[in-house]
Amino acid sequence: MSIEPGAATQESVGSALAGHLVSTNWLEDHLDDPSVVVLEVGIEPAGHPRYAAGQLPGAFFVYWKDLLWHEFDREFASPETMAQRLAELGVGEESTVALVGDPFQFGAYAYWVMTMTGQGDRARLVNGGRKTWIAESRPMVEDSAEPAPSQLAPGNPDWSSRVGRDEVLAGLDTQGRLLLDMRSPEEYRGERVSPSWVEFDNGAERKGHIPGARHLFFEDLLDEKGSLLPADQLRARFEAEGAADADKIITYCRLSHRGSLAWFILTRLLGYTNVRVYDGSWTEWGSIVGFPVARP
Repeated sequence: MSIEPGAATQESVGSALAGHLVSTNWLEDHLDDPSVVVLEVGIEPAGHPRYAAGQLPGAFFVYWKDLLWHEFDREFASPETMAQRLAELGVGEESTVALVGDPFQFGAYAYWVMTMTGQGDRARLVNGGRKTWIAESRPMVEDSAEPAPSQLAPGNPDWSSRVGRDEVLAGLDTQGRLLLDMRSPEEYRGERVSPSWVEFDNGAERKGHIPGARHLFFEDLLDEKGSLLPADQLRARFEAEGAADADKIITYCRLSHRGSLAWFILTRLLGYTNVRVYDGSWTEWGSIVGFPVARP
């Protein structure tokens, strides 16, 4: 891949992977670039009313579960399945994939899963996703594009950025381990199990948070357009919760979308290497018999 995107944050950062965050300016400049495949990763299936404003020009829409999860199991797609699905969306061996999240964190989740299934080198996360694109009055079209299938070999998987419930439980009293809860204040305090904008409050049997978890609301990392704050401000927010002093960092939320955005910021922009995502997150933890729940 020959694409060399510029970082979208407002200061240089230490990580060599900072270029995996691209701006809406970069994306608009590359809409006609045949080596760039633009994927809108949506929270709802195609045809939902939230997409009445249309699609990004030339972008292919995909429902997040259809791209990233096993067809039946609560598991991620295998490297073989991921390669097949991406190829069906027009991604080839020389392609760069620009991920436009709706909301933003769904693009980060797609980036995370692509990384684990061996396709991370070609992935770029578009800063702010669909919300920022629309806020900036950038072009939209009525219909999603139709992809021309390509060929893509399976990547080499690396599941090291993922952590399961048993390891989280076993390390609750471990010194030097930081648990970061990226959910809303209402979810963290145990007033809801889903964000307030979700009409039907569902996702776990119990309300609260994992014992010992520090709270960092993911929206406090974003500006008014939904894009990431400058890197120095991001670093300050994470360090205020103890990130700089932690031997290990585990992020979580409700389904790990917000948790994966925190992982992206920490590892791709701020240079941390000791970060993993608890992908079961509160949907799993809050429903397991015998697992402890904390409330302020």
